[in-house]
Amino acid sequence: MKARLRPRLNYANVIATIALFAALSGVAVAAGLPKNSVGPNQIKRGAVNAAKLKKGAVTSAKLAPKSVTTGKLGANAVTPGNIGNGAVTSAKIGAGAVLASSIKNGVITTNKLQNEAITAAKLGKGSVTLAKLADEVAPLLGTLKSGQTLRGVFAAGGTATGAGNPLGFASVSYQFPLSGSAPAVSVLKKSATNANCAGIGSGSAPSATAGNLCIYLTDEVNLNETTPLEVVNNQRLGFGLVANAKEGGKFTAYGQWALTAP
Repeated sequence: MKARLRPRLNYANVIATIALFAALSGVAVAAGLPKNSVGPNQIKRGAVNAAKLKKGAVTSAKLAPKSVTTGKLGANAVTPGNIGNGAVTSAKIGAGAVLASSIKNGVITTNKLQNEAITAAKLGKGSVTLAKLADEVAPLLGTLKSGQTLRGVFAAGGTATGAGNPLGFASVSYQFPLSGSAPAVSVLKKSATNANCAGIGSGSAPSATAGNLCIYLTDEVNLNETTPLEVVNNQRLGFGLVANAKEGGKFTAYGQWALTAP
C-alpha cells in the first residue's frame, strides 16, 4: 500500500496564498462597483487633465451652461475660424467692447448700416468735410471754396431803334459769393471755347477753370457780330451783362455761365 502524499505548509506557501487572496479581493471590489457610482466627488482635483482626455471627448453637449468663462480661456484660444456665422450677436457684446481701434479699415460699409443708423448726434465735430462730399452735394457754406464751381443761365435783350440803341441788360447773383477777388472773365460766342472755358458739355454743364468766369452764348437774335455781349460790374457777388443790338428791332441773347473759385 502506497503512502498518501500530504502537502507540507511552509512560509513560501503561506505568503503565496495570502497574495492570491489579496489580488482576488481587489478585482472583486473593482468589478463590483455599481454603474455611475464614481462621480465628480470621487475624483481628486487634477486627476483628469488634458493629456488624459481623448480627442473629441469633450463636446459642446457635455458642457454645462456658462461652464466656460473668459477666465478659463487661454490666450488666442478663440479665433475667427472657431466662431460660427451669427454666433456673436449684439446682445452678446458688452458695452464698450467694440472700439474704433478694434475695427479694421473697410469693415463697416454702407450696405452694412441700417436706415437712420447714423444720426447727427453720432457724427463728431468736423467728421463731414467738403472733401468727403460728392460733387452732386451743394456746398453748405457762406462763401464758395477753392475749386468749387457755380453754374447758371442768363437772358438779355429788348427792342432797338438802331444799332446798339437801346442796350439789353441782365444781372446774375452768385448763390455763394467768392471769398477773394472778382474772377477773370471770358465771353464766348456760340460753340466757341478757350483754355479756361472748355464748353458747356453734355447735359448743360458749363465749365470754367479755377479763378475764371465763363459766359457761353448759346442762342442769339440780332446781336452785334463783333461784341454781342459785355460783362459789367464784375465782382465777388455776381456780374452784369449787356447785349448789343446789331440793328433796329428785337434782339435777344441767351446762354449759360460757369464760375470756379480760385
